Amino acid sequence: MTELYGYIKALHLIFVITWFAGLFYVPRLFINHIEASLRPSPEKEILTKEFKLMTKRLWYIITWPSAILAVLFAIWLLVLFPGWLQQPWMHVKLTFVVLLILYHLKNHQIFKQLQRDEIKYTANFMRIWNEGATIILFAIVFLVVLKSTISWVYGVVGILTLGILLMLGIKLYKRIRDKNPDA
Repeated sequence: MTELYGYIKALHLIFVITWFAGLFYVPRLFINHIEASLRPSPEKEILTKEFKLMTKRLWYIITWPSAILAVLFAIWLLVLFPGWLQQPWMHVKLTFVVLLILYHLKNHQIFKQLQRDEIKYTANFMRIWNEGATIILFAIVFLVVLKSTISWVYGVVGILTLGILLMLGIKLYKRIRDKNPDA
């Protein structure tokens, strides 16, 4: 079975990448949907209908299948190599994977609300929310690549720094956009 390792790992990585692609893009569609809801008729209805369709296709054709397949191939890898579960870095990685799944499920909840035209969040909140997947991706990739060589203190400081930089970038973008709405 270990001769399949390379194929299983490759498929796991492919589906992780496509899962993240969906998680990066779906909040952007949420932002567009929310902003479209503020436009005058008939523009509002036309854009909202289009964003609902785009989001539905992305969510059900790419994001959900990729999430399921990424997790299934990950479980298969852990079955092949159960010793990985004894590694401290794997415990931390799996914690971030749980956070990623929770992030995914929250996006699903927001998706369902927007499909029903229930707007509970601002576009600015969604811009910040959109960075959640980025922070989780950084954490997981660094853990997998560096494994036990990473200092947990430096890792935590790095993730917090990344989060702060992303928030500052969002605030700067908002300031630029407020001055020039076409930006």
